[in-house]
Amino acid sequence: MVETGIEPATLRAAVIGAGPISAEHLRFLKHSPAAHLVAVCDISESLARFGATRYGADNSYTNHEAMLEREQLDVVHVLTPAHTHCKIAADCLKAGTHVIVEKPIAPTNEEFRMLAAMAQWQKRVLTEDHNYRFNEQIRAIEALRDAGSLGEVREVDVRMALNITDADTGLADRNVPNPCGTLPAGILHDLLPHLCYLALRFLPSADEFAVKWSKHSEHPSFTYDACDALLIGGGVHARLRFVSHEWPDCFTVIVRGSKGTVETDLYQPYMKLLVPRRGGKQLTPLVNQWVNGIGLAKSSVTGFLNKVRRRTPLEGIQTFLVETYKALRTGAPVPVSYEDMDRTTRLMDALLAEENQI
Repeated sequence: MVETGIEPATLRAAVIGAGPISAEHLRFLKHSPAAHLVAVCDISESLARFGATRYGADNSYTNHEAMLEREQLDVVHVLTPAHTHCKIAADCLKAGTHVIVEKPIAPTNEEFRMLAAMAQWQKRVLTEDHNYRFNEQIRAIEALRDAGSLGEVREVDVRMALNITDADTGLADRNVPNPCGTLPAGILHDLLPHLCYLALRFLPSADEFAVKWSKHSEHPSFTYDACDALLIGGGVHARLRFVSHEWPDCFTVIVRGSKGTVETDLYQPYMKLLVPRRGGKQLTPLVNQWVNGIGLAKSSVTGFLNKVRRRTPLEGIQTFLVETYKALRTGAPVPVSYEDMDRTTRLMDALLAEENQI
């Protein structure tokens, strides 16, 4: 850590990229006792100044190289468009900072490994934001698995339906081409890591693949707008699906085991658990329906309160950052490890490999 007049346990942090996702990172940096927000950097001077002013940064910059040269930093958050991540993360590592990168950390596994090797050489931490892993529902499913409530995991289903081709969003603006369109899977490459890292939480290995990429819309910015993949490894079957032409939006995760099944939607707060109940085989379906019915009723209230409190499905970012900063301050392993990032980027490569496509 850089020696400063600030309490030694406080990390001097900066953000590169002041787009929409930066609000989550900057909110953490503003309020966390583990961090001191030194600077906000963006090629847009107005965005950089606005972010610095709103979240209490010392300075703002429009050139990240100038910021790295002038400021003494411990950690940098790289929140720029995905195609710029490798170059900017490498610059930060060369400057001697830890680096937190938004997904996807790199377009390919080879490029990720190059960054990881640089981080190891510089003796700095490189980590990627796998934010949905840290949502309460996913952690609850992992707790059920670890407690043996589901038995042996046999199937995993991760499905995202997100109407982005017809919506006037920044991700698919017909008038402003999205820079993610240059990535191997086009705009979907920006979303694919979420499906991959969630499936890999329950999939011990990925040895066999069958993937279908397709396009249903005439949107000029999309190489593909749908993906359906079947993965098999370690006795577990996993299915990953993305569609951009269905409604309503959903992000469901289903884990089926030898003893029970659990389901959630990360865009909604509900949890549905089907396991053996007291009363035996005959009464178990009835008890499950009652228990899950009560849970769904409570979830509807929670969903309403989340709207009022403006708590979004991105809530996992705060937990990820809290745990990452704790690890950086204590020297403990960060929660998203090299192995996590390596497996995710390797899986993305496999999904895009021609030999696995049908």
